[in-house]
Amino acid sequence: MFLPAFLSRSTCWRWERALCSRIFHSRAFGFAGESALPRGCGGWIPRPTKCRTFEKWLAEWLLANGQTAPVYAFAKSGVRPLSAAYSWIMDHHQIDLIVLIDGGTDSVLFGDEPGLGTVVEDAVSIVAVDKAAGECAVLAAIGFGVDHFHGVSHHAFLENVARLTSDGGSLGAFSLQRGTAETAAFLDLVDYANQRQPAHPSIVCNSIASALRGEFGNYHATNRTSGTDLFINPLMSQYWTFANSSVARHMVFGGALAETERMEDASRAIGLWREAAELRPLARYPFSNARRGLAKRRP
Repeated sequence: MFLPAFLSRSTCWRWERALCSRIFHSRAFGFAGESALPRGCGGWIPRPTKCRTFEKWLAEWLLANGQTAPVYAFAKSGVRPLSAAYSWIMDHHQIDLIVLIDGGTDSVLFGDEPGLGTVVEDAVSIVAVDKAAGECAVLAAIGFGVDHFHGVSHHAFLENVARLTSDGGSLGAFSLQRGTAETAAFLDLVDYANQRQPAHPSIVCNSIASALRGEFGNYHATNRTSGTDLFINPLMSQYWTFANSSVARHMVFGGALAETERMEDASRAIGLWREAAELRPLARYPFSNARRGLAKRRP
């Protein structure tokens, strides 16, 4: 799931400063007024308090802390309606840059990975924003390792990062740090959301929060992950950033998604491509084997 941020009063070439200085604030859906989206461009929630998801608690938390960030919510759809919605918001509010923020790293997808996680919404969002914003869009992913819960290969993710680096699509990485106002705000928000929805705490947000608090390994902050093996680790607090257009160009079924109207159409297009394609084999990290090999060669 993406949390798109709309940054105005910043230019595309200065996105790094805007993202780093407003890393927490960028989790809001947008900076907008109360005027409805055009028909067919997705769902819209006029006041944050009417939203019944994690974004409701975000809006409440922001208001309680003296900040205003009205929330847009898009109906589940294919690329064409979602792209039209993004275009309308950009035009109406004179947006310079869209930052797509993903909790987890399964959004950095090309399509031929052995496992894709929750792929459909991510792929639709990437292609839709590419159509609406072109080069003025950034994809930022945080939570390395959390997608293990959904069967994602992190070996494939690192391979994708290498390919994006080779063609200039990788924009670097940075981490949230304990002791900063942004990290303190994020941890406070996660605690607030857990209190507001105790029966359904966010797996992604709580995993990142656990990493920021120094937990490691098979640590469970919520019973929603009971019975599974987690790998909470320091890399979960790192943001990996990419030119969204580069990720879209690498997406093998991007062209098929571009004309879809419904989410079901997008899901079908992805499924049909993967049924006929040769997928990458599942590979694992080589580090542990290499270490054992070195140990055996020592006299």
